Amino acid sequence: MSGGGNASAPEPLWVLRARPTTAAETQDLGAALGRILEAGDLVVLTGSLGAGKTTFTQGLGAGLGVRAGVISPTFVLVRIHPNLPDGPRPGGPDLVHVDAYRLEGEGEIDDLDLENWTDTSVTVVEWGRGRVEHLAESWLDIELERGPLPVSGGSVSADPQVDFDPEGSEASVDEEYDDDEPRFVVVRGFGPRWAAPPALPGSEAAELPTGGGR
Repeated sequence: MSGGGNASAPEPLWVLRARPTTAAETQDLGAALGRILEAGDLVVLTGSLGAGKTTFTQGLGAGLGVRAGVISPTFVLVRIHPNLPDGPRPGGPDLVHVDAYRLEGEGEIDDLDLENWTDTSVTVVEWGRGRVEHLAESWLDIELERGPLPVSGGSVSADPQVDFDPEGSEASVDEEYDDDEPRFVVVRGFGPRWAAPPALPGSEAAELPTGGGR
């Protein structure tokens, strides 16, 4: 995965949105994405506590065919889940799961030496927006929020400073995930790898922000 050097924030090439109503549906959405991800892909996750970031990543790992047990990497910062030889994608990429909440800027991100794994793995970074895009020429930005929130120009606001509870992040499914409460998921594609949007269950195209599609 080559560095992109994102000096200025680019506009997405496309925007998808979906409204999973349960944790299982959120995992199904992640699994569908995991089945098409390849080594070198970067996925950036944003959303407040209980929005479903780790739940989504659990599904992504299942679709990718890596070892189970995906939890938030909050205290370890980086967890590596190896590909399973007897899984659905034998010989496929490993999953590198990163939590960037406590990291400040590109320097601390670079100190993790993610480049050692990015070319041969799929890298998923929670709280990564604005911090890790320089690692790749192409990436997916996935934003999860509680409830069927309104979309303006394909964008949902999310403040990573709100409602973060590190003690709750080690649950097997997000501790605050209420199965009866829907989630709103927005997927944005950047760079040539994602010139066209993936086919994800229950998703629909959203209007690009003004100036999008560069």
